[in-house]
Amino acid sequence: MNIYAAASLFAILILMYWIITEVFTVLFRLIGLPEEKARFQVVSLLTGTGFTTRESELMLSTRPRRRLARITMLFGYVFNVTIVSAFVNIFVSVGQAQLGHFVLSMLIPFFAVSAVLLLIRYHRVRLWVDRLIERVADRYSSAQSNNGVTVVDQMGKQTIARVSLHKVPEALRNKTLAKSGIRAAHNLIVLMVERENGTHETPTAKTVFQDGDRVTVFGDYREILTVFQAKERFSES
Repeated sequence: MNIYAAASLFAILILMYWIITEVFTVLFRLIGLPEEKARFQVVSLLTGTGFTTRESELMLSTRPRRRLARITMLFGYVFNVTIVSAFVNIFVSVGQAQLGHFVLSMLIPFFAVSAVLLLIRYHRVRLWVDRLIERVADRYSSAQSNNGVTVVDQMGKQTIARVSLHKVPEALRNKTLAKSGIRAAHNLIVLMVERENGTHETPTAKTVFQDGDRVTVFGDYREILTVFQAKERFSES
Protein backbone atom coordinates (compact mmCIF):
# COMPACT_ATOMS: atom_id res chain seq x y z
CA MET A 1 0.00 0.00 0.00
CA ASN A 2 1.46 3.39 -0.99
CA ILE A 3 1.71 6.34 1.39
CA TYR A 4 -1.30 8.17 -0.09
CA ALA A 5 -3.59 5.17 0.26
CA ALA A 6 -2.38 4.43 3.80
CA ALA A 7 -2.86 8.02 4.97
CA SER A 8 -6.28 8.26 3.33
CA LEU A 9 -7.35 4.98 4.95
CA PHE A 10 -6.26 6.25 8.35
CA ALA A 11 -8.24 9.49 7.87
CA ILE A 12 -11.33 7.55 6.83
CA LEU A 13 -11.03 5.32 9.89
CA ILE A 14 -10.84 8.35 12.19
CA LEU A 15 -14.05 9.73 10.68
CA MET A 16 -15.76 6.36 10.91
CA TYR A 17 -14.68 6.10 14.55
CA TRP A 18 -16.36 9.43 15.26
CA ILE A 19 -19.50 8.38 13.39
CA ILE A 20 -19.72 5.13 15.35
CA THR A 21 -19.24 7.03 18.60
CA GLU A 22 -22.11 9.36 17.69
CA VAL A 23 -24.37 6.50 16.63
CA PHE A 24 -23.90 4.50 19.83
CA THR A 25 -24.21 7.63 21.99
CA VAL A 26 -27.59 8.42 20.42
CA LEU A 27 -28.71 4.79 20.74
CA PHE A 28 -27.91 4.78 24.46
CA ARG A 29 -29.82 8.06 24.79
CA LEU A 30 -32.81 6.36 23.17
CA ILE A 31 -32.86 3.80 25.98
CA GLY A 32 -32.69 6.20 28.88
CA LEU A 33 -29.14 7.53 29.32
CA PRO A 34 -28.18 11.22 29.24
CA GLU A 35 -25.78 12.30 26.52
CA GLU A 36 -22.74 13.13 28.68
CA LYS A 37 -22.77 9.80 30.51
CA ALA A 38 -23.57 7.84 27.36
CA ARG A 39 -20.75 9.43 25.36
CA PHE A 40 -18.17 8.87 28.10
CA GLN A 41 -19.05 5.20 28.48
CA VAL A 42 -19.25 4.63 24.70
CA VAL A 43 -15.71 5.98 24.26
CA SER A 44 -14.59 3.71 27.12
CA LEU A 45 -16.22 0.68 25.49
CA LEU A 46 -14.88 1.45 22.02
CA THR A 47 -11.31 2.07 23.12
CA GLY A 48 -11.25 -0.89 25.49
CA THR A 49 -9.76 1.18 28.28
CA GLY A 50 -11.89 -0.49 30.93
CA PHE A 51 -12.38 2.85 32.69
CA THR A 52 -15.32 2.48 35.07
CA THR A 53 -17.33 4.87 37.19
CA ARG A 54 -20.54 4.55 39.17
CA GLU A 55 -22.38 5.53 35.98
CA SER A 56 -21.09 2.39 34.26
CA GLU A 57 -23.69 0.40 36.20
CA LEU A 58 -26.36 2.26 34.22
CA MET A 59 -25.02 0.63 31.06
CA LEU A 60 -25.85 -2.83 32.44
CA SER A 61 -29.09 -2.12 34.29
CA THR A 62 -31.42 -3.47 31.56
CA ARG A 63 -31.21 -6.17 28.90
CA PRO A 64 -31.30 -3.74 25.92
CA ARG A 65 -28.42 -1.75 27.43
CA ARG A 66 -26.36 -4.89 28.01
CA ARG A 67 -26.92 -5.99 24.43
CA LEU A 68 -25.97 -2.57 23.08
CA ALA A 69 -22.87 -2.51 25.31
CA ARG A 70 -21.74 -5.87 23.90
CA ILE A 71 -22.22 -4.66 20.33
CA THR A 72 -20.26 -1.48 21.14
CA MET A 73 -17.34 -3.51 22.50
CA LEU A 74 -17.28 -5.69 19.38
CA PHE A 75 -17.19 -2.62 17.13
CA GLY A 76 -14.40 -1.19 19.27
CA TYR A 77 -12.31 -4.34 18.99
CA VAL A 78 -12.66 -4.50 15.20
CA PHE A 79 -11.77 -0.83 14.74
CA ASN A 80 -8.84 -0.94 17.15
CA VAL A 81 -7.30 -3.77 15.13
CA THR A 82 -8.00 -1.93 11.87
CA ILE A 83 -6.48 1.34 13.08
CA VAL A 84 -3.34 -0.42 14.30
CA SER A 85 -3.02 -2.05 10.86
CA ALA A 86 -3.40 1.37 9.20
CA PHE A 87 -0.65 2.78 11.44
CA VAL A 88 1.67 -0.07 10.48
CA ASN A 89 0.96 0.55 6.79
CA ILE A 90 1.77 4.24 7.17
CA PHE A 91 5.13 3.58 8.85
CA VAL A 92 6.03 0.93 6.29
CA SER A 93 5.15 3.37 3.50
CA VAL A 94 7.21 6.17 5.07
CA GLY A 95 10.43 4.35 4.32
CA GLN A 96 9.43 3.97 0.69
CA ALA A 97 8.32 7.58 0.11
CA GLN A 98 10.20 10.80 -0.37
CA LEU A 99 9.83 13.47 2.30
CA GLY A 100 7.75 15.76 0.08
CA HIS A 101 5.34 12.99 -0.82
CA PHE A 102 5.04 11.97 2.81
CA VAL A 103 4.22 15.50 4.04
CA LEU A 104 1.67 16.04 1.25
CA SER A 105 0.04 12.66 1.84
CA MET A 106 -0.41 13.48 5.54
CA LEU A 107 -1.57 17.07 5.12
CA ILE A 108 -4.47 16.29 2.78
CA PRO A 109 -6.17 13.75 5.11
CA PHE A 110 -5.39 15.95 8.12
CA PHE A 111 -7.17 18.97 6.66
CA ALA A 112 -10.06 16.80 5.46
CA VAL A 113 -10.61 15.31 8.91
CA SER A 114 -10.19 18.71 10.58
CA ALA A 115 -12.79 20.28 8.28
CA VAL A 116 -15.34 17.57 9.08
CA LEU A 117 -14.68 17.71 12.83
CA LEU A 118 -15.06 21.50 12.84
CA LEU A 119 -18.29 21.25 10.86
CA ILE A 120 -19.89 18.81 13.27
CA ARG A 121 -19.22 21.15 16.20
CA TYR A 122 -22.07 23.34 14.95
CA HIS A 123 -25.23 22.71 16.96
CA ARG A 124 -27.49 22.46 13.91
CA VAL A 125 -25.25 19.88 12.26
CA ARG A 126 -25.09 17.74 15.41
CA LEU A 127 -28.86 18.06 15.85
CA TRP A 128 -29.42 16.97 12.25
CA VAL A 129 -27.14 13.94 12.74
CA ASP A 130 -28.90 12.99 15.99
CA ARG A 131 -32.34 13.18 14.40
CA LEU A 132 -31.19 11.18 11.40
CA ILE A 133 -30.00 8.41 13.72
CA GLU A 134 -33.26 8.60 15.69
CA ARG A 135 -35.35 8.21 12.53
CA VAL A 136 -33.34 5.18 11.47
CA ALA A 137 -33.66 3.71 14.97
CA ASP A 138 -37.43 4.26 14.92
CA ARG A 139 -37.75 1.95 11.93
CA TYR A 140 -36.32 -0.94 13.92
CA SER A 141 -37.85 -0.24 17.31
CA SER A 142 -41.15 -0.05 19.13
CA ALA A 143 -41.13 3.74 18.70
CA GLN A 144 -42.31 3.34 15.12
CA SER A 145 -45.86 2.78 16.40
CA ASN A 146 -45.51 4.22 19.91
CA ASN A 147 -44.46 7.52 21.39
CA GLY A 148 -40.68 7.54 21.76
CA VAL A 149 -38.49 9.22 24.37
CA THR A 150 -34.92 10.49 24.26
CA VAL A 151 -33.05 11.55 27.40
CA VAL A 152 -31.39 14.95 27.01
CA ASP A 153 -29.86 15.36 30.48
CA GLN A 154 -30.23 14.52 34.14
CA MET A 155 -30.24 16.88 37.10
CA GLY A 156 -30.09 14.92 40.32
CA LYS A 157 -33.01 12.51 40.23
CA GLN A 158 -34.87 14.57 37.63
CA THR A 159 -34.63 14.13 33.88
CA ILE A 160 -34.92 16.38 30.86
CA ALA A 161 -36.41 14.26 28.08
CA ARG A 162 -37.71 14.84 24.57
CA VAL A 163 -40.90 12.92 23.75
CA SER A 164 -41.89 12.25 20.15
CA LEU A 165 -45.69 12.20 20.05
CA HIS A 166 -46.63 9.92 17.20
CA LYS A 167 -50.08 9.93 18.80
CA VAL A 168 -51.29 12.19 21.59
CA PRO A 169 -52.55 10.09 24.56
CA GLU A 170 -56.31 10.19 25.02
CA ALA A 171 -55.90 11.75 28.47
CA LEU A 172 -54.16 14.74 26.88
CA ARG A 173 -55.95 14.99 23.54
CA ASN A 174 -57.75 18.29 22.88
CA LYS A 175 -56.88 19.54 26.36
CA THR A 176 -54.95 22.71 27.12
CA LEU A 177 -51.80 22.39 29.17
CA ALA A 178 -53.55 24.09 32.08
CA LYS A 179 -56.32 21.45 32.13
CA SER A 180 -54.09 18.44 31.47
CA GLY A 181 -52.92 18.11 35.07
CA ILE A 182 -49.34 17.42 33.98
CA ARG A 183 -47.88 19.90 36.45
CA ALA A 184 -50.31 19.48 39.34
CA ALA A 185 -50.78 15.71 39.28
CA HIS A 186 -47.43 14.52 37.96
CA ASN A 187 -45.04 17.38 38.77
CA LEU A 188 -43.83 17.58 35.17
CA ILE A 189 -42.77 20.83 33.52
CA VAL A 190 -43.13 21.22 29.75
CA LEU A 191 -40.17 23.28 28.55
CA MET A 192 -40.65 23.35 24.78
CA VAL A 193 -43.00 22.13 22.07
CA GLU A 194 -41.72 21.59 18.55
CA ARG A 195 -44.46 21.25 15.97
CA GLU A 196 -44.34 18.81 13.08
CA ASN A 197 -43.58 21.67 10.67
CA GLY A 198 -40.40 22.49 12.59
CA THR A 199 -41.62 25.58 14.45
CA HIS A 200 -40.82 25.91 18.16
CA GLU A 201 -43.30 27.16 20.73
CA THR A 202 -42.82 28.19 24.32
CA PRO A 203 -45.64 26.38 26.16
CA THR A 204 -48.40 28.40 27.73
CA ALA A 205 -51.55 27.53 29.65
CA LYS A 206 -53.42 27.37 26.31
CA THR A 207 -50.97 25.02 24.57
CA VAL A 208 -52.61 21.91 23.09
CA PHE A 209 -50.52 18.92 22.03
CA GLN A 210 -50.84 17.62 18.48
CA ASP A 211 -49.83 14.40 16.75
CA GLY A 212 -46.26 14.76 15.51
CA ASP A 213 -45.14 17.16 18.25
CA ARG A 214 -41.76 16.81 19.95
CA VAL A 215 -42.19 17.82 23.59
CA THR A 216 -39.29 18.62 25.90
CA VAL A 217 -40.22 17.78 29.49
CA PHE A 218 -38.54 18.08 32.90
CA GLY A 219 -39.42 15.75 35.76
CA ASP A 220 -39.32 12.16 36.95
CA TYR A 221 -38.39 9.85 34.07
CA ARG A 222 -40.97 7.18 34.89
CA GLU A 223 -43.69 9.81 35.18
CA ILE A 224 -42.76 11.13 31.74
CA LEU A 225 -43.08 7.63 30.26
CA THR A 226 -46.44 7.12 31.98
CA VAL A 227 -48.07 10.48 31.20
CA PHE A 228 -47.08 10.51 27.53
CA GLN A 229 -47.49 6.73 27.11
CA ALA A 230 -43.95 6.65 25.74
CA LYS A 231 -41.59 3.70 25.40
CA GLU A 232 -37.84 3.51 25.13
CA ARG A 233 -36.57 2.35 21.78
CA PHE A 234 -35.48 -1.28 21.92
CA SER A 235 -37.35 -1.76 25.19
CA GLU A 236 -37.69 -5.26 26.63
CA SER A 237 -41.46 -5.12 26.12
